[in-house]
Amino acid sequence: MLRLTFVVLMFCLAIGIVAGSTPRKLLVAHRGASAYAPEHTLAAYRLALDQGADFVEQDLGVTRDGVLICLHDPTLERTTDVEQVFPDRFRQVDGARRWFAADFTLEEIKRLDAGAWFAQKYAGERVPTLQEAIDLVRGKAGLFPELKTPDVYRDRGMDMELLVVAAIRKNGLDRKGADPGTPLILQSFDAQALQAMARELPTLDRTFLLDPRGTSQWTTDAGLKEISAFATGLGPAKLLIDADPTLVPRAHAAGLTVIPYTFRSSSTGRFPSVRDEMTHFLSVVGVDGLFTDNPDEFPR
Repeated sequence: MLRLTFVVLMFCLAIGIVAGSTPRKLLVAHRGASAYAPEHTLAAYRLALDQGADFVEQDLGVTRDGVLICLHDPTLERTTDVEQVFPDRFRQVDGARRWFAADFTLEEIKRLDAGAWFAQKYAGERVPTLQEAIDLVRGKAGLFPELKTPDVYRDRGMDMELLVVAAIRKNGLDRKGADPGTPLILQSFDAQALQAMARELPTLDRTFLLDPRGTSQWTTDAGLKEISAFATGLGPAKLLIDADPTLVPRAHAAGLTVIPYTFRSSSTGRFPSVRDEMTHFLSVVGVDGLFTDNPDEFPR
């Protein structure tokens, strides 16, 4: 009975409707429950599920042998011990040593510790594949994968878009509502990537992410209309909404949902707590959901 109730609820999330036709505010666990566990590890994803996330986010990278992995940066040195395991496998970029994920096979990346940098109790956590993330989250919450820096992989002759489409189809998630217990929303800062997703997976929801820098052309009414041709939602940095409170109603008028990022206890600005900040954006500003490092602080 509990399983049936959950499936019904997730179906409502997938179509954006709950009892009384009131849209449900979506809790998206940013890189998992990343305030409490190392980002993009299965530990962070499990904790996000335990804390009631509606969706768990997966930033995507590509290994040298063409496997999608969950990794925020195009490089490995910030969140793994790659410098110790493969000290000579770096590229020199702007005077810095960088260990690009695309230079390593999945077998090599699986040798890296992706947890000890955060806390010793997480030592031994590994960089998960997208498939491992799907297998963990499926039936418990939605998936919110981001095509991260696809231009980096294009420059190496790797087609991230093709790999993502293939993975989604393999798992039978290529149609909206295909698995009511596992809604899926695609996202990217890259318009070209989302345009490809719109062509290949036209029924899935797609969120266009906006960085505060150099995105003014997209936040005009004409820009929002252009976005609505290839996306169903907008994912702006919360600073963009603070700077222009009309952005949310104008995006809604263009037919776009609005799910801003990132709400975290370590950075709450003028608000006394992350819960207060999230409450303001949900109740006063009227956004449709939030990306947060602190799923347990999300106001229900």
